[in-house]
Amino acid sequence: MPLSWLLEAASPPLQYRAYDEIVPEAARDPERLAALRHAVLHDKQALAIARKQRSTGLWGNNLLGPAASKAYGWSERGTVYQYRRLLELGWPPYERPFRDADRFLFQLLSRIEPDDPDKAVAQRALELLVEFQKPARTDPGLGRWARRLGREAAACALARGGHLDDPRVRGTAHTVASNISLFLRSEVAAKLFRKAHGKTVLDPAATPPSIFAIEMLAFLPPVQRERAGFIERLGVYFTAPAPRRAFFIVAGKKLLKPMFELLGDPLRADAQGHVSDIPFALYWLELLARLALVRRIPSASRVLARLYGECDDQGIWSPKSLRALPKAASPLTAHYFPLEGPGRSPAQRQTDVTFRLALIAKLMGIPVEVV
Repeated sequence: MPLSWLLEAASPPLQYRAYDEIVPEAARDPERLAALRHAVLHDKQALAIARKQRSTGLWGNNLLGPAASKAYGWSERGTVYQYRRLLELGWPPYERPFRDADRFLFQLLSRIEPDDPDKAVAQRALELLVEFQKPARTDPGLGRWARRLGREAAACALARGGHLDDPRVRGTAHTVASNISLFLRSEVAAKLFRKAHGKTVLDPAATPPSIFAIEMLAFLPPVQRERAGFIERLGVYFTAPAPRRAFFIVAGKKLLKPMFELLGDPLRADAQGHVSDIPFALYWLELLARLALVRRIPSASRVLARLYGECDDQGIWSPKSLRALPKAASPLTAHYFPLEGPGRSPAQRQTDVTFRLALIAKLMGIPVEVV
């Protein structure tokens, strides 16, 4: 890892995370680490996010939104994405924005539902639907869909925030894993689609893994150890390419475009390891590295080998004809990429990918030389 280059060229979050997460603890200078952490806490990107948080602990009036979306009713980036964005920018999870949001996120893990016979409980469950609260009043099916996805998203954020040993997070993780495991073993997994309302839809009985479920598991090593057989089955599931046909998600009376569902390998890499969305590839490879699945999935191995092959002798990612920062095609990386700040330096096109490749190497147990 080219640490000296990153400390000159990269933004404060990238500098801090490289020093804190990749440099061996014995080689870190405590004073330098403290100075880098101070710079992160005063970074303009992070402060702007923190200022937008409401007194309820939420950001905006939505939970799930990676960006504004009329179809989903999201006016701006939602709580689960802003929470994880602050973590990616290097803010420690004991800071006030996380404490304020945690109260709401832990409530989302409760088992209360909008159709509970107790009216007070049902009302509170409706409030937990956030952006789906209003339509769910007349569409219970939509409420159940939003409640399930909200739980997974909350558990994902809390796991990413370091709540590894909280029984509520682990209990939710085991429930989600059990539901996915049942799906992987079911006949529905072999025949995913059906017709409804004249459209191709995902079978409502299908419970495939969501991106939130995978990130949640990636940051819960204790659950990975306890569900080792399930993690292996996930690895097999992600060796099959995701279907390319267009389809919709049935959420009560609504048909929604799929965004969070994973129906196989999402990388869509060619035989040489080329991908069109480098930010998503890095995000996915990091999750697979945390799950110890990279080497078991051929497409992931090819893409990672190609990205490492594009690094120079110092470890700086230097592909040919790089004229701009890689652009994200998927909204799922809104919290993740880029961590680099504004600017026009050519090096800023390379810093994010260079850091992520070094981090993935360390997560995979590959020796990382810091230079």
